[in-house]
Amino acid sequence: MTDFSCLDWFEKLKAGRSPLPDALPLDHEEARLAVETFNKLRLPDVPGQPLLRDVAGQWARDFVSAIFGLVEMNDDRTMIVNRKARKFFQLVPKKNSKTTNGAAIMMTAMIRNRRPNAEFLLVGPTQATAERAYEQAEGMVKADPWLSKRFHLREHLKTIEDRKNGAKLRIRSFDNKVMTGAKPVGVLVDELHELGKISYAAKVMTQIEGGIVANAEGFVIIITTQSDEPPTGIFKDELKLARSIRDGEFKDAETLPMLYEFPTAMQADKAQPWTDPTNWNIVLPNIGKSITAERLLPKFREAREAGIDKLSIWASQHLNIEVGVGIGSDGWSGAPYWTSCVDKSLASLNELLARSEVCTIGIDWGGADDLAALYVIGRERKTKRWLGWGKAWARKSVFERRKGIVSSLEQFEADGDLVVAADGEEQAMSAAAICRRVADSGLLPEQAGIGLDSAGVALLLDALEAEELTQPLVQAVAQGWKLQTAVSSVPLKLEDRRFLHGDQALMAWAVGNAKQTLRGSNYVVTKEVSGAAKIDPLMALFNAAMLMFQNPEAKGAFDADAWIASYA
Repeated sequence: MTDFSCLDWFEKLKAGRSPLPDALPLDHEEARLAVETFNKLRLPDVPGQPLLRDVAGQWARDFVSAIFGLVEMNDDRTMIVNRKARKFFQLVPKKNSKTTNGAAIMMTAMIRNRRPNAEFLLVGPTQATAERAYEQAEGMVKADPWLSKRFHLREHLKTIEDRKNGAKLRIRSFDNKVMTGAKPVGVLVDELHELGKISYAAKVMTQIEGGIVANAEGFVIIITTQSDEPPTGIFKDELKLARSIRDGEFKDAETLPMLYEFPTAMQADKAQPWTDPTNWNIVLPNIGKSITAERLLPKFREAREAGIDKLSIWASQHLNIEVGVGIGSDGWSGAPYWTSCVDKSLASLNELLARSEVCTIGIDWGGADDLAALYVIGRERKTKRWLGWGKAWARKSVFERRKGIVSSLEQFEADGDLVVAADGEEQAMSAAAICRRVADSGLLPEQAGIGLDSAGVALLLDALEAEELTQPLVQAVAQGWKLQTAVSSVPLKLEDRRFLHGDQALMAWAVGNAKQTLRGSNYVVTKEVSGAAKIDPLMALFNAAMLMFQNPEAKGAFDADAWIASYA
């Protein structure tokens, strides 16, 4: 296997060069012949049907050169005996001849093919997507008299057959039967970002990649834009792999990435430098040919005027900006703003209470090998900003079972934000005491002031009852997709600095651990999504937020000085 890292990829993009390694181990004769074949194909849906030689960008030829040149030939050059790369991942924005170039690559493969009865497949998330690539390939055959003689177009079957050796190029829809009985030489997978939304996509991709192994020259090409939703499933996995190979983090690979995107820092930059049209040429390899900045500007302005949702979708498709947090991550969309919303005085619960007109408390309870967490949100007098403070508990068993986070837990304990409890009863009593403390301030509403996940909270409910804190003050908060309001709206408050917190390392850790995904039409952050990473303090925050969104009023007036003195 070969090292396909390209650490200077962004410098190459800025210079208008392809983001590929400089010294690819190509068979230069095979690469040259493939590029010559590609160049002789005609663009079927443009007046005059020009040759790709005259209209395709050099970046497209570089991709062709890599696909067909990363091979080992036998001594008499009659067949390919091995491939140095079997998968090629190209991330390129819309309107950059993505589908046309993909069809041309597959026609090049058909023309250069040496294997009798070989099968080549065009696969898309829908039949219509696959058909678009087929129609371009079919048009290339019709536009050239020589190709029309060599290839038989079986239009009703969406199949192009080579009269010379029986090879076929056909479309397949993306389903569990896509590879039944097939051992293709080459497969083009179009719009992988749409496949990421299909539950069985990983299984089908495994079938595709397994199918090509039967042929020494077998290859899979993935050509896709960025997703118009936070990346999920197989798209997320393939993109993560491609980035890790490009960045030199994974060198023992058979995948060659070619990614047209801005660096993480540039995507996450609050100044949004990617919105400057003078930067667009960096990620638009076909600029000046199939697309221009001038043609993109009207829709860009419309999307920006319509708001962040429309702009993020536009940017994902035309500039490969990742939806959600705008960076190469699947983190919670509030994470990029967390560190910019610090008010260090709020590391003290007393300070939060002294500045608030009303408070809500969220609790997320855990088992013997999990954290328990509590979060207080106060609505500040006059400004109406939200103020936040958190606390967590861990039993000693957590330190024994979660060795990977022991050092972090020890830091949080030293900070005073994590309490190590002897047992569940002790941590429940400790949490209930904080709730009693906030209740004594008079800042809790009469109803729905303490919200919790109802799972496994028997000891906590007993402790709250002992503090005379019961329904309707204490209420269950629905979890999963029903937390959508908090998951999606808290980031907006953070972005505008309408939510301040005390810069507790415990909370920053939980925020950084959280993963966000799309379920149906809702973004969710759950323990299941985030895996083994601990996010209990953030879930407690969400519970408190859901109650604060109800615009509560405090039960009684609050004399801050007198209250603080009572707890001195």
